[in-house]
Amino acid sequence: MLERVDWRRDLHFQTRTTIDTLDYSGEGLNKGSKVVIAAAGAKRRTLPTELPAGLRLPEGFSEPHICLPGVLAVKGPPCAVYRECACIDMAAFCAFYHGGDPIAAFPLIIVVDDSDFTARTLNNFLWVTFTRSNPAADIYGIGAFIHCKHWGCEGSLVIDARRKPHHAPPLIEDPAVEKRVDAMGAPGGPLHGII
Repeated sequence: MLERVDWRRDLHFQTRTTIDTLDYSGEGLNKGSKVVIAAAGAKRRTLPTELPAGLRLPEGFSEPHICLPGVLAVKGPPCAVYRECACIDMAAFCAFYHGGDPIAAFPLIIVVDDSDFTARTLNNFLWVTFTRSNPAADIYGIGAFIHCKHWGCEGSLVIDARRKPHHAPPLIEDPAVEKRVDAMGAPGGPLHGII
């Protein structure tokens, strides 16, 4: 998909729509947005698998890691104050770059709290990216524009996948509870064969 996508034409947002009850990335219970990426056609680019020489990041952004070919995770400053569609640090990130910058080789950039964790496994990348972002509010772009009510960008697509103040706190496993559950699922336990 990233080899073929054209961010100028291929993003189609569904705003202010119903989302899953357990999805806390939206602006309220069952309220959020979705985005369709309709990439088709011939290959447009070769996806990078290494950090390019001369890669620069704006102040407050650091630790770039490649998640997948063409996907770069960057550690951003903590999101202490959240303004939908108008986070100052995200706007500054996108405005920092101009045509021909080495970061342009990456069609997709994810701004996260922990770029090493995000890039470590495919599951981490998918979890962080898609449970900490509401498309209509948290998708930005380098060289973003609106033309006849269609949003697109000339450069990289940038997703703000940092934890936001309105998100639920991270779920921390409790070893004692885990041990009790394992015992219930062990042979002879009341949940054996069920869990």
